[in-house]
Amino acid sequence: MADYRFGIDFGGTKIEVLALDRAGKEIVRERVPNPGKYEDAVIAVRDLVIKAENTVGCVPAHRMSATQPTSTLGVGIPGSLSPETGLVRNSNATWLNNHAFGRDLEAALNRPVRIENDANCFALSEAADGAGTGYSTVLGVILGTGMGGGIVANARILSGHHHIAGEWGHIPLPWATEDDLPMRKCFCGNEGCQERYLCGPALAVEWKGEGNHSPSGIEDAAKNGDQAAIRALDLYMDRLARACGQVVNFLDPDVIVLGGGVSNLASIYERVPKLLPRHVITSPCTTPIVQNRHGDSSGVRGAAWLWDIDETGAS
Repeated sequence: MADYRFGIDFGGTKIEVLALDRAGKEIVRERVPNPGKYEDAVIAVRDLVIKAENTVGCVPAHRMSATQPTSTLGVGIPGSLSPETGLVRNSNATWLNNHAFGRDLEAALNRPVRIENDANCFALSEAADGAGTGYSTVLGVILGTGMGGGIVANARILSGHHHIAGEWGHIPLPWATEDDLPMRKCFCGNEGCQERYLCGPALAVEWKGEGNHSPSGIEDAAKNGDQAAIRALDLYMDRLARACGQVVNFLDPDVIVLGGGVSNLASIYERVPKLLPRHVITSPCTTPIVQNRHGDSSGVRGAAWLWDIDETGAS
């Protein structure tokens, strides 16, 4: 086992590095803006990792140093690597798609790197020592600028045959109503994807109209009688309950853990569990829907844990 675990959270607007020691204690953390250009982003990750290595005074684990502590590196990205080509696909940071991000990072850093979907990293973190601790099957959901999901069963990420398991954002919104029509077009090429209804910008547009991107303050506005905010929240809670009902019907997770900026809406945890039973085939429906424990740190923590999970899920 390496002495340190390095994790990278590769977001659409920022790149963050985290170093954990063997006990899981945070040693180093730094965040820089994501330049939004592929070659520049690879360099930004390289420089962050090298700086963290120098701060800790370690070397990559594959070098097997007898005198210096060693480290592993995991990276969480939007989208995933194709098992056939190694190229990124399905990323809402579309400029990242069709690039060999894993291979290019390994070449830039001269070290092995494990790449995983950011929602899978989030789910792994929360299952390991977060809000999903003690549950066998954890569905981790990110509700942020986009929407994604990850599944962890018995401490193991379920990636699936095509490495797309948990892509909850690209399942059609179920039981559509008149308020959902016409079904919204998604960057993936399909229509009606849940991401187009349940991400943060979608809620902002529902509240304040096109051109708005953040729903910050919507609960306070609703409490103060803002009818547009009240309606937007009503629609959002109903849609999220339908989405959760669908996932309970086909996966039946032991817990649903929410992350991302939208997960900070306190009304979700009061309202959605009450709406959920009408969409679930079993009665009663007691699936807990909970907020994450590690907040913005969860994705990068999960990336840091990637090398500690072997093929059987043991750490």
